[in-house]
Amino acid sequence: MIIPIYQVDAFTSKVFGGNPAAVCPLQEWISDNLMQKIAQENNLSETAFFVKNKNEFNIRWFTPLTELDLAGHPTLATAHVILKELDINLEKIVFKTKIKDTLTVTYKDNLYFMDFPSRDPSIEKNMDEISKALGKKPKELYKHRDAIAVYDCEEDIINISPSFDKLNKLEYPITIVTAPGNEVDFVSRVFAPKLGIPEDPVTGSAHCELIPYWFKSLKKKEMTAHQISERGGKLYCTYNGDRVTIGGDAITFLRGKIEI
Repeated sequence: MIIPIYQVDAFTSKVFGGNPAAVCPLQEWISDNLMQKIAQENNLSETAFFVKNKNEFNIRWFTPLTELDLAGHPTLATAHVILKELDINLEKIVFKTKIKDTLTVTYKDNLYFMDFPSRDPSIEKNMDEISKALGKKPKELYKHRDAIAVYDCEEDIINISPSFDKLNKLEYPITIVTAPGNEVDFVSRVFAPKLGIPEDPVTGSAHCELIPYWFKSLKKKEMTAHQISERGGKLYCTYNGDRVTIGGDAITFLRGKIEI
């Protein structure tokens, strides 16, 4: 069996920046076990698999340890592969997920804009455990799928040095830290040791939760964000009620094939 594979740096216009994702186009679905093994072998934060179904694409995402219900940067990377590597000419790319959600991606002004569900977080009370895991008490704590710890300023986010052992014992799959930015509307970092990702470079799905929070806090529908990991990435964010738009660039790093 030969499976094409691409590695794409998402949320950046330069290689070695943003968040790398592997993308595997399939003619038909292979077993879950094989997809998980390929993701483990790639050892990137996510590997996306997709199958073309008429004018739509079914998509799934795997970390080295588990399958996800939603993932941003590998969706952006997959759209990049469809448009720029496979040369499929579409004005709008429609993805269907395993949980029956519909995600769309459009390409405009050299940016990919993803239409994703808005995941409005609610107040969370687990402040003591989060504070111990992150090494600094946040001023606010929220939760949707993930924990969102809010701090006063960008410097707080830069200086966070979490205990991954303690994060791994929390109930949340992902812990997000965020604050107002110095040159953008807000900044963040994302920790996911439970998923085999100590720190994720740039996380689109986290912004499904961050955008509605910062919309309420900043009273702005359109915002720019910077995930200030070592690689870093810039995101263009819009709040649309029950949906959010997350925009970013992408560039291909690698083209190859998997032989099994």
